[in-house]
Order: sequence, then structure tokens, then C-alpha cells
Amino acid sequence: MRVVLGFEPAWFHTRCDVDFSERWHRDPMYRQETLVCMKRELCRAFPSAAQWDLDREDDTWTISGVHGAYPIALALGCELAYAPDRWPVIALRPERPLEEWSELDVRAVAEGETMRDLERQMAAFEARGRAVHGYLNWQGVLNNAFHVTGERILTAMSDCPQTVHRFLGRLCDLMILLARSVQERQRRSGFPVDQLDVSNCTINMISPRMYAEFVLPHDRRIAESFALFGVHTCGWDATPYLELLAGLPRVGYIDMGAMSDLRKARALFPEARRAVMYSPVRLQDATLGEIETDMRRICGDYAPCDIVMADIQATTSDDRVNDLLAICRKVIG
Repeated sequence: MRVVLGFEPAWFHTRCDVDFSERWHRDPMYRQETLVCMKRELCRAFPSAAQWDLDREDDTWTISGVHGAYPIALALGCELAYAPDRWPVIALRPERPLEEWSELDVRAVAEGETMRDLERQMAAFEARGRAVHGYLNWQGVLNNAFHVTGERILTAMSDCPQTVHRFLGRLCDLMILLARSVQERQRRSGFPVDQLDVSNCTINMISPRMYAEFVLPHDRRIAESFALFGVHTCGWDATPYLELLAGLPRVGYIDMGAMSDLRKARALFPEARRAVMYSPVRLQDATLGEIETDMRRICGDYAPCDIVMADIQATTSDDRVNDLLAICRKVIG
């Protein structure tokens, strides 16, 4: 039961003076320099984590995190608002009717400014003899549709389902095209990657029946297009969707909230790398006894698995994070 720690940008902004504004996302040299400093601080604060290796620098030459959760949304014309102490957020969406979105020119988007800038960043690494590490957050088809249209995509599933099917199909085409293109270049540079993890954070906004009709076919297409496939369901209760997700091919990774039926998930995904998204609010506010009870239940129902302790708040003490690591070592004996 491995603990994977992740911290909100404010944590690094406060401690390392890292500025996560637009420069961090567009200047690969600045990003690499800050990642070296960030790794050093993590190793100092959490020496028992064994998650970071100070003797390695190759993993700091990376495209991970670029534009946060919104590289597709940016490529589709959304405006992002950047800030020094948080990930970017969508500030403005294009005003386009859903019918127009459903006729999306995938090739034109792939050749647009967002991807040209990403190619420039990868070329900068290659020019220095560095492999292009990392994983862009391509999101999932429903997430991306929600990013660019808002709640309209949800009501349209009832009002104009065929239009939604066409739009999600175009988004799926775009995700596969862009991810394949980027990963092919990464492989040429020396970073072997052939996978796509979909972020289905909006899955709980629709019923399992609607997921099966509108999203599952596209998740299947993505899974069949890469050697490995992963599903991020966020911190929600994934139980109602587990049997549908288990029908997807090549699932090498799946995560879910701790309230999910973890025993069922372990039975349905015996070979996948399984993870629980543990709440950063609960980490900060619960007693150590309550956290240990959570970890013992997760271990008994779900292990072997990861505890993804993402988005740890800047207000959470180092002692509390180290306590979590100690509790997990104790639980696994």
C-alpha cells in the first residue's frame, strides 16, 4: 500500500517561491529549474517518502502539468486565467452552439497554436539532449465537453442526443490524435510512453445508463488505441460504474474515492494498479485514529493499492503528512 503524495501549487509557492503563472506553463527551462527546487524541498520535508530521487534530474525535463487540466480546452479556444499559487482555471469559453461544436475540425485544432507551442517546448528539451518526460492531462471526453460548453452538454444529452454523440466523437478523435502525436515524439526522444489515462471527474454527474450510452464507447476507443489505459474517477463513489468500467480493455490503472465498494473493485480489476483518492481535507481535519481506521479498511478491502494523497493543502503541517506515512507503514506491518 504505497502512499503517493501530491501538493497544491500554493504549497510550493510559499516554500520555494515558485510562480505558477503562465511562464511556468510556457517556459520549459523555468519549469525545469523550479522542479529541481521543488523536489529538493519535498525530500527535505518527507525523508521517508522515497518518492523522489535527488540523484535523478531526467524527470524534471517534463511536460507534466502544462496548462493543468486544460490543454484540450485551451486548444479549443478557451481562455485560461493563470495565477502564481494555483493551477489555471477557465476564464472564458467560446460562444459556440453545440451544433457547431459537433462539426469540430479536429485537424485544424491539432495544427493550432496550442500544439505548436507544445512542440516548441519539446524541441527545447531535445536541443539540450534531454528526453521529453511527463504526461499531459488530456482529461476525458465528457470532462473536455464540460470544460468548453458548461452544463449545456448535460442537458443536451436529453434534448439533442445525436448532436452530443457527434461532439463527443470529435473530442475522442482529437484526444487520440494529439496524445499519439505527442507520445510518438516522446518515444523518439528516449521516453517510452504509450498510454492514455482518461479523467472522468464528471462521471457522477450522469447515471450509469448515460455513461454507457454517451461516454463508454469513446473510453473504449481510447483504450484500444494505446498499449495501456487508465481511468481516473476522481474522489467520487465509483461503485455504480465499476461493472461498466471493468468491460474496458487494457485497464492498467483505476482510482476512486474511499467510499466506493473497494472489495468489489479489487475483484473486478485484479490486475490493474488500483488507487484510492484520499481527501486532503480529511487528512488535515481528521484525528490520527480516524485516519488509521481509514487506512486499515482500505488495506483490508483493496490492497495491493496506492493511496493517492493529492492536493495536500499549504495549511497542512509536515508533521501530519509524515504521520500519514508512518500510519501506512504500521498498517502494512
